[in-house]
Amino acid sequence: MISWTIPGRSFNDQPVLGTIALSLVPGESHCLIGPSGFGKTTLLNILADLDIDGVKAEWQDGKPHIGYLFQQPRLLPWRTLKENLLLVKDDPAAVNEMLEAVNLKGYGDYYPSRISLGMARRAALARCLLLEPDLVLMDEPLVSLDAPTALQMRKLIKRLVCDHPTRCLIYVTHDLEEALQMGDRISVLGGKPAQLVFSASSGELSREILEHKLQEQFNSVA
Repeated sequence: MISWTIPGRSFNDQPVLGTIALSLVPGESHCLIGPSGFGKTTLLNILADLDIDGVKAEWQDGKPHIGYLFQQPRLLPWRTLKENLLLVKDDPAAVNEMLEAVNLKGYGDYYPSRISLGMARRAALARCLLLEPDLVLMDEPLVSLDAPTALQMRKLIKRLVCDHPTRCLIYVTHDLEEALQMGDRISVLGGKPAQLVFSASSGELSREILEHKLQEQFNSVA
């Protein structure tokens, strides 16, 4: 079980996040949705110890090993894909194996400027998973991808993360269909300051229910 509490977050004395607590069982994928500007990325940054003011999450049973897949691939442009991954794990065999796992076999010597955004996202996923994380954080990993590329990326995430027996995932998205496909559980972040205002198993939900829950949050701050 991975359990954490965020004690709240303010910017310029304005509360953005309230107290938020969540627990994930081994192998669980949890999608987080909510209106823009309600602190979803801020929440992920706190979990990853990347908050600019040093706000920390409180972990019940010790902090897990975390991997973070950002919206942008953040590959070093002066290094090849293989060199980018070797910075994370200095094991050429493991790097080659991971490049093959994300369908980038044969592209290890390419520089980021020579590949598409979809390929760069796959390389970033490989880099994330080379950390062998217990908890993976993903911030809209399919944004700006065309439909076929997004489908390929979704299948990779399903196979390498969601179907992993012990690895947990917190997945932020604005796409409700994506949330229903990727999450075992879906939570809505809303309110001022933002909190988890709704949570349910994805099997109990539909797009219409999620649209209604989101509209409630838009109406509450209108």
